Order: sequence, then structure tokens, then C-alpha cells
Amino acid sequence: MGLGSYLIYVAILMIIPLWAQSRVKSTYKKYSKVATSSSMTGAQVARKILDDNGLNNVAIEETRGMLSDHYDPRKKIVRLSTDNFHGHSMAASAVAAHEVGHAIQDAQDYAFLRLRSALVPVASFGSNISIFLIIGGALLGMSGLLLLGIIFFAAAVLFQLITLPVEFDASNRAMEQMVSTGVITNNEERPTKKVLNAAALTYVAAALVALAELIRFLLMFFAMNED
Repeated sequence: MGLGSYLIYVAILMIIPLWAQSRVKSTYKKYSKVATSSSMTGAQVARKILDDNGLNNVAIEETRGMLSDHYDPRKKIVRLSTDNFHGHSMAASAVAAHEVGHAIQDAQDYAFLRLRSALVPVASFGSNISIFLIIGGALLGMSGLLLLGIIFFAAAVLFQLITLPVEFDASNRAMEQMVSTGVITNNEERPTKKVLNAAALTYVAAALVALAELIRFLLMFFAMNED
């Protein structure tokens, strides 16, 4: 890969996640100013959907940070950022319902969620050590070391890919629950989907970047073994 091609490649890897983040922030900002007809806060939306699905044991907590919302499967807690916990907007409702979607996945033993959880330690270790092995293998001309790094990196990529069906499924569950519980009306479905789809872009971007990097490392390995 020439210098020009490499610079273009690096630029693309930087542009994709930045573009995705920009879409998320702009969409969230737009619909965080639009209240739902139900006027429920994100916390109320989360509680209603949880209770309607028999998940009274799942708690809801407020957490710091912007869009720091997440579901903790170990402690059975849905954590919502301050704006979404107290907000009455479509954005707040969509984010809250999405995180509850993960809680429902957990309760129903959703296969991809279980697989992703099992891969967390492997993916975490792989993403931390792989780059050192890859750089070391490339600098020292040791294809075996490079391949080991690629294998560890592949585990992290697999985690990113498995995350996609988990997140899309949680969003689908969120839409279904918001409509069936009356949190949103029919004319509010489209903007709600826009919020959920924008958030999904960040996961798609991360997976594409990770996959592109894996392909680059594999090409590096094959080139080394041709010499």
C-alpha cells in the first residue's frame, strides 16, 4: 500500500466514526426538543415497559454523562443519563426503551446477547494486546507473532460484529414496546425510528472500521509470507 493510498485509508477510518457520531448527536439534539404526546419521562417509560414485561426486579438509575445510557446485566439495572432520565422528549423515550430492550433480551436469554457477554473478557484482552503483537511482528519480521496478534484482534472484531444484531434487536423491541404500551402514537413512530437508527450507526461504523483493520492486517501477513 503506497503512502497516498494509506493516508486515504486512514482518513476514511477517521471519517466514518466521526460522521456516525455527528449523525447521532444531531438527531438526538433535534428530537430531545420534541416532547411525546404521553409526556412521560425516560425513567417512566423504562419503568412502564419493564413492569409490563414482568421485569419488576430490574431497577432504574440515573447516571452521569451525555448518552451514557446502558443496561447492566450483572446487577439488573437500566442506567439512564440525566437528560434521558428526566426528559419528556422522543429522544429520551427512545433511548430508555432501547436500554429496556436489552433487559428484555437478558430475561429471555437472547442468544446473541449471551454470546456477546461471553466474549467480553476475550475481546477486551484481544483489543488490548493485539496491537502490540501486530506491531512487534511487523517490525521484527516475525509472521508468527503477527498472526497471533491478528487472531487476538479478530476476537475483538467478532465482538463488534455480534454487537450489531444485539443492538438492532433491542431497537426493534423498543419500537414494539413503545407502540404497544401507548408511550408513542402512530405519527410519532417515524421520528422515534430516526433516533434509534442514528444510534445504531455508531455500532455499524465501529464494526466497519474494525473489519477494515482486520483485512489490512491479514494483507500485511500474506505480504510478509510472500517475501
